[in-house]
Amino acid sequence: MPDERIDILTLDRAGLEGAMGALGQPAFRVSQVVRRLYQRGASSFEEMTDLPKGLREELGRRYSFALPVVVARQESSDGTRKYLVRFADGVPVEMVGLPAGDRLTVCFSTQAGCAMGCAFCATGQGGLVRGLRSGEMAVQVLLVASDYDRRVTNAVAMGQGEPFADYDATIGGLRLLNDPDALGIGARHITVSTCGLLPGIRRLAREPEQFTLAVSLHSALQVTRDRLMPGVRTYPLASLRSALSDYFATSGRRPTLEYALIGGINDTDDELSALVGFCRGMPFHVNLIPVNPVAGTDSAKPGARRIEEFRRALADAGIEASVRVERGADIDAACGQLKQRHDVEA
Repeated sequence: MPDERIDILTLDRAGLEGAMGALGQPAFRVSQVVRRLYQRGASSFEEMTDLPKGLREELGRRYSFALPVVVARQESSDGTRKYLVRFADGVPVEMVGLPAGDRLTVCFSTQAGCAMGCAFCATGQGGLVRGLRSGEMAVQVLLVASDYDRRVTNAVAMGQGEPFADYDATIGGLRLLNDPDALGIGARHITVSTCGLLPGIRRLAREPEQFTLAVSLHSALQVTRDRLMPGVRTYPLASLRSALSDYFATSGRRPTLEYALIGGINDTDDELSALVGFCRGMPFHVNLIPVNPVAGTDSAKPGARRIEEFRRALADAGIEASVRVERGADIDAACGQLKQRHDVEA
Protein backbone atom coordinates (compact mmCIF):
# COMPACT_ATOMS: atom_id res chain seq x y z
CA MET A 1 0.00 0.00 0.00
CA PRO A 2 1.48 3.39 -0.98
CA ASP A 3 2.59 5.76 1.76
CA GLU A 4 0.07 8.61 1.72
CA ARG A 5 1.86 10.69 4.31
CA ILE A 6 3.23 14.10 3.31
CA ASP A 7 7.02 14.29 3.08
CA ILE A 8 7.97 16.93 5.66
CA LEU A 9 10.96 17.94 3.54
CA THR A 10 8.60 19.29 0.89
CA LEU A 11 7.23 21.98 3.23
CA ASP A 12 8.46 25.54 3.51
CA ARG A 13 8.32 27.40 6.81
CA ALA A 14 4.74 28.53 6.22
CA GLY A 15 3.79 24.91 5.61
CA LEU A 16 5.49 23.84 8.82
CA GLU A 17 3.66 26.60 10.70
CA GLY A 18 0.38 25.22 9.37
CA ALA A 19 1.38 21.69 10.38
CA MET A 20 2.24 22.69 13.93
CA GLY A 21 -0.90 24.78 14.20
CA ALA A 22 -3.05 21.83 13.11
CA LEU A 23 -1.47 19.80 15.92
CA GLY A 24 -2.21 22.54 18.46
CA GLN A 25 1.48 23.22 19.04
CA PRO A 26 2.95 26.57 20.16
CA ALA A 27 4.74 28.69 17.58
CA PHE A 28 8.23 27.98 18.97
CA ARG A 29 7.90 24.34 17.90
CA VAL A 30 8.26 25.46 14.27
CA SER A 31 11.73 26.88 14.92
CA GLN A 32 12.71 23.69 16.74
CA VAL A 33 11.69 21.54 13.78
CA VAL A 34 13.35 23.83 11.22
CA ARG A 35 16.62 23.81 13.19
CA ARG A 36 16.54 20.03 13.47
CA LEU A 37 15.91 19.62 9.74
CA TYR A 38 18.32 22.17 8.29
CA GLN A 39 20.98 22.85 10.93
CA ARG A 40 21.42 19.66 12.89
CA GLY A 41 20.72 17.30 10.02
CA ALA A 42 18.19 15.04 11.70
CA SER A 43 17.38 11.94 9.67
CA SER A 44 14.26 10.87 11.59
CA PHE A 45 11.63 12.33 13.89
CA GLU A 46 13.02 10.23 16.74
CA GLU A 47 16.27 12.21 16.54
CA MET A 48 14.36 15.42 17.34
CA THR A 49 14.79 14.86 21.06
CA ASP A 50 13.98 18.46 21.98
CA LEU A 51 10.37 17.71 20.91
CA PRO A 52 7.99 15.89 23.26
CA LYS A 53 7.79 12.16 22.54
CA GLY A 54 4.08 12.35 21.79
CA LEU A 55 4.66 15.04 19.19
CA ARG A 56 7.42 13.03 17.55
CA GLU A 57 5.12 10.05 17.31
CA GLU A 58 2.27 12.12 15.86
CA LEU A 59 4.62 13.67 13.29
CA GLY A 60 5.68 10.17 12.30
CA ARG A 61 2.05 9.16 11.77
CA ARG A 62 1.22 12.17 9.63
CA TYR A 63 4.48 12.85 7.79
CA SER A 64 7.18 10.85 6.09
CA PHE A 65 10.84 11.80 6.43
CA ALA A 66 13.07 10.62 3.61
CA LEU A 67 16.30 12.47 2.91
CA PRO A 68 17.37 12.24 -0.74
CA VAL A 69 20.01 9.60 -1.46
CA VAL A 70 23.33 10.63 -3.01
CA VAL A 71 23.58 8.36 -6.04
CA ALA A 72 26.82 9.75 -7.47
CA ARG A 73 29.45 12.26 -6.40
CA GLN A 74 32.21 13.59 -8.65
CA GLU A 75 35.04 15.95 -7.76
CA SER A 76 36.78 18.25 -10.20
CA SER A 77 40.47 19.05 -10.22
CA ASP A 78 39.51 22.57 -9.05
CA GLY A 79 37.63 21.32 -5.96
CA THR A 80 34.15 21.62 -7.46
CA ARG A 81 31.86 18.72 -6.57
CA LYS A 82 28.81 17.56 -8.50
CA TYR A 83 26.13 15.41 -6.89
CA LEU A 84 23.33 13.33 -8.32
CA VAL A 85 20.65 12.76 -5.69
CA ARG A 86 17.45 10.75 -5.84
CA PHE A 87 14.32 11.81 -3.96
CA ALA A 88 11.92 9.39 -2.30
CA ASP A 89 9.74 9.13 -5.44
CA GLY A 90 12.77 8.09 -7.50
CA VAL A 91 13.25 11.44 -9.25
CA PRO A 92 16.92 12.45 -9.58
CA VAL A 93 18.46 15.94 -9.76
CA GLU A 94 21.97 17.35 -9.79
CA MET A 95 23.55 20.15 -7.76
CA VAL A 96 27.07 21.55 -7.48
CA GLY A 97 29.33 22.75 -4.68
CA LEU A 98 31.86 25.46 -5.57
CA PRO A 99 34.46 26.29 -2.91
CA ALA A 100 36.58 29.44 -3.27
CA GLY A 101 38.70 30.57 -0.34
CA ASP A 102 36.46 31.13 2.64
CA ARG A 103 33.32 30.95 0.48
CA LEU A 104 31.24 27.93 -0.45
CA THR A 105 28.59 28.41 -3.13
CA VAL A 106 25.93 25.83 -3.93
CA CYS A 107 24.25 25.77 -7.32
CA PHE A 108 20.96 24.01 -6.63
CA SER A 109 18.06 22.84 -8.80
CA THR A 110 14.46 24.03 -8.67
CA GLN A 111 13.06 21.42 -11.06
CA ALA A 112 13.93 17.92 -12.18
CA GLY A 113 14.57 18.60 -15.84
CA CYS A 114 13.31 21.72 -17.60
CA ALA A 115 10.68 22.67 -20.15
CA MET A 116 12.41 25.80 -21.50
CA GLY A 117 14.35 23.94 -24.21
CA CYS A 118 17.35 26.29 -24.42
CA ALA A 119 19.47 25.16 -27.37
CA PHE A 120 22.81 25.07 -25.54
CA CYS A 121 21.67 23.52 -22.23
CA ALA A 122 21.83 19.83 -21.31
CA THR A 123 19.05 20.04 -18.71
CA GLY A 124 16.25 20.65 -21.17
CA GLN A 125 17.18 17.81 -23.52
CA GLY A 126 15.16 15.35 -21.44
CA GLY A 127 12.22 17.69 -20.83
CA LEU A 128 10.56 18.43 -17.52
CA VAL A 129 9.98 15.61 -15.01
CA ARG A 130 8.48 17.64 -12.14
CA GLY A 131 8.98 20.74 -10.07
CA LEU A 132 10.76 20.53 -6.74
CA ARG A 133 9.17 21.63 -3.49
CA SER A 134 10.66 24.22 -1.16
CA GLY A 135 12.27 21.80 1.27
CA GLU A 136 13.70 19.73 -1.60
CA MET A 137 15.59 22.83 -2.72
CA ALA A 138 16.92 23.64 0.74
CA VAL A 139 17.97 20.08 1.49
CA GLN A 140 20.25 20.09 -1.58
CA VAL A 141 22.20 22.93 0.01
CA LEU A 142 22.23 21.12 3.35
CA LEU A 143 23.70 17.98 1.76
CA VAL A 144 26.51 19.93 0.09
CA ALA A 145 27.32 21.77 3.32
CA SER A 146 27.50 18.45 5.13
CA ASP A 147 29.79 16.92 2.51
CA TYR A 148 32.22 19.82 2.64
CA ASP A 149 31.75 20.11 6.42
CA ARG A 150 31.52 23.88 5.94
CA ARG A 151 28.88 26.55 6.14
CA VAL A 152 27.41 27.55 2.78
CA THR A 153 27.92 31.28 2.21
CA ASN A 154 26.21 31.66 -1.18
CA ALA A 155 23.42 29.83 -2.98
CA VAL A 156 22.32 30.18 -6.59
CA ALA A 157 19.17 28.76 -8.17
CA MET A 158 21.03 28.09 -11.41
CA GLY A 159 20.89 24.30 -11.51
CA GLN A 160 18.22 22.34 -13.30
CA GLY A 161 14.92 24.01 -14.09
CA GLU A 162 13.23 27.39 -14.44
CA PRO A 163 12.68 28.78 -10.92
CA PHE A 164 9.73 31.01 -11.83
CA ALA A 165 7.83 28.15 -13.47
CA ASP A 166 6.74 27.37 -9.88
CA TYR A 167 7.20 30.72 -8.18
CA ASP A 168 5.69 29.89 -4.78
CA ALA A 169 7.82 26.78 -4.26
CA THR A 170 10.96 28.68 -5.28
CA ILE A 171 10.31 31.59 -2.92
CA GLY A 172 9.61 29.13 -0.12
CA GLY A 173 12.94 27.46 -0.85
CA LEU A 174 14.83 30.77 -0.93
CA ARG A 175 13.28 31.72 2.39
CA LEU A 176 14.41 28.46 3.98
CA LEU A 177 17.94 29.18 2.76
CA ASN A 178 17.72 32.65 4.29
CA ASP A 179 15.95 31.57 7.51
CA PRO A 180 18.30 31.91 10.54
CA ASP A 181 16.73 28.75 11.95
CA ALA A 182 17.59 26.88 8.73
CA LEU A 183 20.62 27.62 6.51
CA GLY A 184 21.01 31.28 7.53
CA ILE A 185 22.43 32.52 4.21
CA GLY A 186 22.19 36.27 3.72
CA ALA A 187 19.48 37.25 1.23
CA ARG A 188 21.92 39.23 -0.91
CA HIS A 189 24.02 36.07 -1.18
CA ILE A 190 21.09 34.10 -2.62
CA THR A 191 20.54 34.44 -6.38
CA VAL A 192 17.59 33.25 -8.43
CA SER A 193 18.15 32.88 -12.17
CA THR A 194 15.30 32.96 -14.68
CA CYS A 195 15.05 32.64 -18.45
CA GLY A 196 12.94 35.78 -18.27
CA LEU A 197 9.45 34.83 -17.11
CA LEU A 198 8.03 38.30 -16.62
CA PRO A 199 5.32 37.46 -14.04
CA GLY A 200 8.00 36.05 -11.74
CA ILE A 201 10.24 39.08 -12.19
CA ARG A 202 7.37 41.38 -11.31
CA ARG A 203 6.48 39.35 -8.21
CA LEU A 204 10.08 39.18 -7.01
CA ALA A 205 10.31 42.97 -7.18
CA ARG A 206 7.68 43.17 -4.45
CA GLU A 207 9.22 40.62 -2.08
CA PRO A 208 10.67 42.08 1.14
CA GLU A 209 13.89 40.04 1.00
CA GLN A 210 16.93 41.36 -0.86
CA PHE A 211 17.36 38.30 -3.06
CA THR A 212 19.50 38.82 -6.17
CA LEU A 213 17.93 38.44 -9.61
CA ALA A 214 19.81 37.05 -12.61
CA VAL A 215 18.22 36.85 -16.05
CA SER A 216 19.45 34.63 -18.86
CA LEU A 217 19.60 36.93 -21.88
CA HIS A 218 22.03 35.22 -24.30
CA SER A 219 21.08 37.55 -27.14
CA ALA A 220 19.68 41.04 -27.51
CA LEU A 221 18.49 40.27 -31.05
CA GLN A 222 14.98 38.83 -30.99
CA VAL A 223 15.50 36.33 -33.80
CA THR A 224 18.62 34.89 -32.15
CA ARG A 225 17.09 34.79 -28.69
CA ASP A 226 14.00 33.02 -30.02
CA ARG A 227 16.25 30.41 -31.60
CA LEU A 228 18.36 29.90 -28.50
CA MET A 229 15.55 30.17 -25.94
CA PRO A 230 12.26 28.97 -27.47
CA GLY A 231 10.60 28.69 -24.07
CA VAL A 232 10.40 32.48 -23.67
CA ARG A 233 9.34 33.51 -27.18
CA THR A 234 6.14 34.91 -25.71
CA TYR A 235 8.14 37.50 -23.76
CA PRO A 236 9.72 39.92 -26.29
CA LEU A 237 12.98 41.67 -25.46
CA ALA A 238 11.29 45.06 -25.25
CA SER A 239 8.90 43.70 -22.60
CA LEU A 240 11.78 42.08 -20.71
CA ARG A 241 13.73 45.34 -20.65
CA SER A 242 10.68 47.23 -19.41
CA ALA A 243 10.05 44.64 -16.68
CA LEU A 244 13.67 44.87 -15.53
CA SER A 245 13.48 48.65 -15.44
CA ASP A 246 10.36 48.40 -13.29
CA TYR A 247 12.07 45.76 -11.13
CA PHE A 248 14.94 48.13 -10.35
CA ALA A 249 12.61 51.07 -9.73
CA THR A 250 10.46 49.01 -7.33
CA SER A 251 13.13 47.03 -5.48
CA GLY A 252 16.25 49.16 -5.78
CA ARG A 253 18.13 45.96 -6.60
CA ARG A 254 20.31 45.71 -9.70
CA PRO A 255 19.66 42.71 -11.97
CA THR A 256 22.44 40.62 -13.50
CA LEU A 257 22.23 39.58 -17.14
CA GLU A 258 23.69 36.17 -17.96
CA TYR A 259 25.10 35.99 -21.50
CA ALA A 260 26.48 32.63 -22.68
CA LEU A 261 28.86 33.42 -25.54
CA ILE A 262 28.46 30.89 -28.34
CA GLY A 263 30.95 31.04 -31.19
CA GLY A 264 29.42 32.02 -34.52
CA ILE A 265 25.93 32.50 -33.07
CA ASN A 266 25.76 35.32 -30.52
CA ASP A 267 29.33 36.61 -30.56
CA THR A 268 29.13 38.60 -33.80
CA ASP A 269 29.54 42.35 -34.14
CA ASP A 270 25.79 42.76 -34.65
CA GLU A 271 25.10 40.79 -31.48
CA LEU A 272 27.59 42.89 -29.52
CA SER A 273 26.03 46.12 -30.79
CA ALA A 274 22.56 44.89 -29.82
CA LEU A 275 23.77 43.86 -26.35
CA VAL A 276 25.31 47.27 -25.72
CA GLY A 277 22.10 48.94 -26.91
CA PHE A 278 19.93 46.74 -24.66
CA CYS A 279 22.05 47.59 -21.62
CA ARG A 280 22.75 51.25 -22.23
CA GLY A 281 21.18 53.47 -19.59
CA MET A 282 20.13 50.49 -17.47
CA PRO A 283 21.59 49.40 -14.10
CA PHE A 284 22.73 45.98 -15.32
CA HIS A 285 25.74 43.88 -14.51
CA VAL A 286 26.52 41.59 -17.46
CA ASN A 287 28.03 38.21 -16.68
CA LEU A 288 29.70 36.83 -19.81
CA ILE A 289 29.82 33.03 -19.77
CA PRO A 290 31.97 31.22 -22.34
CA VAL A 291 29.64 28.41 -23.43
CA ASN A 292 30.46 24.96 -22.09
CA PRO A 293 30.47 21.86 -24.32
CA VAL A 294 27.21 19.94 -24.25
CA ALA A 295 26.67 16.68 -26.14
CA GLY A 296 23.96 16.92 -28.76
CA THR A 297 24.41 20.65 -29.41
CA ASP A 298 26.58 22.60 -31.84
CA SER A 299 27.73 25.08 -29.20
CA ALA A 300 31.28 26.29 -29.71
CA LYS A 301 33.27 28.36 -27.25
CA PRO A 302 34.59 31.67 -28.64
CA GLY A 303 38.26 32.45 -28.38
CA ALA A 304 39.62 34.33 -25.37
CA ARG A 305 40.27 37.40 -27.52
CA ARG A 306 36.62 37.63 -28.61
CA ILE A 307 35.40 37.21 -25.05
CA GLU A 308 37.63 40.06 -23.93
CA GLU A 309 36.39 42.22 -26.84
CA PHE A 310 32.83 41.81 -25.56
CA ARG A 311 33.85 42.72 -22.01
CA ARG A 312 35.83 45.75 -23.13
CA ALA A 313 33.07 47.04 -25.43
CA LEU A 314 30.56 46.86 -22.58
CA ALA A 315 32.98 48.58 -20.20
CA ASP A 316 33.69 51.32 -22.75
CA ALA A 317 29.93 51.94 -22.92
CA GLY A 318 29.79 52.33 -19.14
CA ILE A 319 28.22 48.91 -18.57
CA GLU A 320 29.68 46.78 -15.79
CA ALA A 321 30.68 43.36 -17.09
CA SER A 322 32.67 40.36 -15.95
CA VAL A 323 33.68 37.00 -17.38
CA ARG A 324 32.63 33.97 -15.36
CA VAL A 325 35.51 31.76 -14.33
CA GLU A 326 34.87 28.24 -15.56
CA ARG A 327 34.52 25.69 -12.76
CA GLY A 328 33.90 21.96 -12.90
CA ALA A 329 33.78 21.53 -16.68
CA ASP A 330 35.86 18.34 -16.43
CA ILE A 331 32.99 16.66 -14.53
CA ASP A 332 30.17 18.29 -16.57
CA ALA A 333 29.31 20.55 -13.63
CA ALA A 334 29.64 23.89 -15.38
CA CYS A 335 26.85 26.19 -16.53
CA GLY A 336 24.40 24.41 -18.84
CA GLN A 337 25.84 20.93 -18.27
CA LEU A 338 23.56 19.59 -15.51
CA LYS A 339 21.11 16.86 -16.41
CA GLN A 340 19.39 13.77 -15.04
CA ARG A 341 21.85 10.92 -15.14
CA HIS A 342 19.46 7.98 -15.23
CA ASP A 343 22.34 5.75 -16.33
CA VAL A 344 24.03 6.13 -12.94
CA GLU A 345 22.83 3.70 -10.31
CA ALA A 346 23.51 3.61 -6.59
